[in-house]
Amino acid sequence: MEYAIIEASGRQFWVEPKKFIEFNRLILKIGSTILIRRVLFVKQKTNTLIGQPYLNNVVVKGVVSKHFLGPKILVFKMKPKKKYRKKIGHRQKLTRLLINKIE
Repeated sequence: MEYAIIEASGRQFWVEPKKFIEFNRLILKIGSTILIRRVLFVKQKTNTLIGQPYLNNVVVKGVVSKHFLGPKILVFKMKPKKKYRKKIGHRQKLTRLLINKIE
């Protein structure tokens, strides 16, 4: 089983070839290729590579598959005894990326 741990959008993701990951919206067109160079860890069948903090010779290739909105999150603010109530909804803009291969 081959997988890698990458850093993207301020978070760390476990990625495998032919799998999807979702993170904050990228300003790229659908179908465009992206190279992720911030690879922290790679596990292959025979060996394991650990970066300090990143691996220089490893690249994760992916394709932008779609842009969409995440689930709605409700924020409710209230101040007791003041008749102040405010209900706000938020949907985060996300990008889905298909991982092609780990090189």
